[in-house]
Amino acid sequence: MNQLFYTVINYLDIVGIALLIITLIPLRKLMHELPHGSIRKLWQILSGMILFFIATYIVIALQFRTQNDFSSKEIVCIVLFLGSLFVFLVCILSLQTARDIKRIYTLEIENITDPLMSISNRRHLDQKLEEEFSKAARYGLAFSILMIDIDRFKNVNDTYGHDTGDIVLKKLGILINALIRETDTVARHGGEEMMLLCPLTDGHHAAWLAERLRCEIEKCVMVSSDMEKEGREILVTVSIGVAEFSSDVFCVTDLVKRADEAMYQAKGEGRNRVCVYGNSPYITETYS
Repeated sequence: MNQLFYTVINYLDIVGIALLIITLIPLRKLMHELPHGSIRKLWQILSGMILFFIATYIVIALQFRTQNDFSSKEIVCIVLFLGSLFVFLVCILSLQTARDIKRIYTLEIENITDPLMSISNRRHLDQKLEEEFSKAARYGLAFSILMIDIDRFKNVNDTYGHDTGDIVLKKLGILINALIRETDTVARHGGEEMMLLCPLTDGHHAAWLAERLRCEIEKCVMVSSDMEKEGREILVTVSIGVAEFSSDVFCVTDLVKRADEAMYQAKGEGRNRVCVYGNSPYITETYS
């Protein structure tokens, strides 16, 4: 029995080395799973420490294999083996945790994102709208919303087909996302209608942003001639209604209704323009 124990101890360091070498596989996969940022940098530092531990382990293990003092070798081999086992389990669990977090994050993004336009969906819009409205009402902060509707979008679907219409919607979502601030939220309100939430933004600056969006959308080719079977470029325009939170707005529904009315005013006055609730059509002369 003792002989078996001594044999196991004698090869325990070799098992530890094998475990540490195997650890490099999940460690490498973990580095690919982690997003760029502070967590990835910390794991890079930890990976360096693990590699140092592996090198040190091998040196010590080989050194003690040449010693005849079995009592000290026994203790060191057991300690080093437990250390290698700990490192191995930490890497395996970390890799699984990173994958689980990534999967949960992906599901959360899919749950709040419109699959066609790649912007927020109506569910997320309603939630964010309530949050931002509550902040503005509670702390007296500026808050504006933009209601954006594509002009004569039905004609695009009827003339070029729904597949082309989907391309237009997707391109429009990407374009608007590229033009707004990180603090803003653009979401699909329904059909070809979108809403943009602008926290800490008064009506004047919201109208300036709306006009900038209108101009950029007007000159952007949504579908190029080589993509369209009839060989024609497709451009669209939008009508935008702007509504600003004020003391006489008592609920989210009132604010949305004002933006909606302003948007229909823009459509009624010829489309491809910006209207602010309560004001005449607002067209800014310059923007950056």
